[in-house]
Amino acid sequence: MPKKVALIKGDGVGPELIDATLKVLSIANLKDIELIPCDAGYEWWEKQGGDSFIPEKTWQILMESNACLKGPTTTVPKPGLPRSVAVSIRQAFDLYANVRPIKTFPNREGPLGKVDFICVREATEGLYSGLDFKISEDSAISIRKVTRKGCERILRFAFKLAEEKGWKKVIAIHKGNILRESDGLFLESLRKIADEYKEIQYEDYMIDNMAQQLIKNPQRFNECILVSTNLFMDIISEEASALIGSIGNVYSANIGDNYAMFEPAHGSAPKYKNLNKVNPTATILSAAWMLEYLKEEKISKAIFDATYEVISEGKYLTYDLGGNATTFQMADAIAEKVKERLTSW
Repeated sequence: MPKKVALIKGDGVGPELIDATLKVLSIANLKDIELIPCDAGYEWWEKQGGDSFIPEKTWQILMESNACLKGPTTTVPKPGLPRSVAVSIRQAFDLYANVRPIKTFPNREGPLGKVDFICVREATEGLYSGLDFKISEDSAISIRKVTRKGCERILRFAFKLAEEKGWKKVIAIHKGNILRESDGLFLESLRKIADEYKEIQYEDYMIDNMAQQLIKNPQRFNECILVSTNLFMDIISEEASALIGSIGNVYSANIGDNYAMFEPAHGSAPKYKNLNKVNPTATILSAAWMLEYLKEEKISKAIFDATYEVISEGKYLTYDLGGNATTFQMADAIAEKVKERLTSW
């Protein structure tokens, strides 16, 4: 039986990015994978309403699938709305590790030099737990939920990833001098898990110092796994995206013990909707990573290699990479190189 993938096109530029990605995937002739389109997102909710951005039919598809490929979805900063699509799926399937590789593309070195590290973000608790309350007309409170279980498993994930890649250091990011109990728990867990991986070194950085060091000397983090709690790593990984030219280049996975969701790290950019302008790299490479997860390693590698070659050549690049190609022109160029690789293999 083919493996099933729940395909959420999302909001804003999401549908065109997914369509561009499907052009690349169509070259691969995925006989053993079934892509199942399903609704979710703010735009769907505006038409249908309800207490979730995800309809029941989509939840059923998600539960029956082997993985999810999600385009960017809109999360409006307005009280009383349902929680975001990404947070809802992460919490429902316990996808505790949000992973974002940050690696300079060939011939695209930025002014701060080449970088190669991975951001690992705890994705089920912290300030994204949904414990956000208005306690009076003029006051509100948010609870940053941090558990020993959550800390230990995300840190173990980070150390294990370093071990798998043959890298020698984990960088743990916190604000333990102020958040003494919650980040104190994180640091206790760090020391415990580090003791299980004696071949892997570790350092801990305050979040504010880390933000500065990423600009001052980003190479010190090359071949390191950066790991932190939910909000801190959300911010740091976004900052890190500037080191490789654009958030449009950053692909990501949300990984649990039994399921995974793949998505671009960027948002839905509604002002660019239907303009055929946005960089498709992050969505295409998220799909390629999903194929690796589903044991289609050959096709995954072909898509990664083709994308890197297109960016290296510099002929078909979108505006954020200094080019003037459209979303679909860049995707077509990648698809053509995927075809060349799969034909020659």
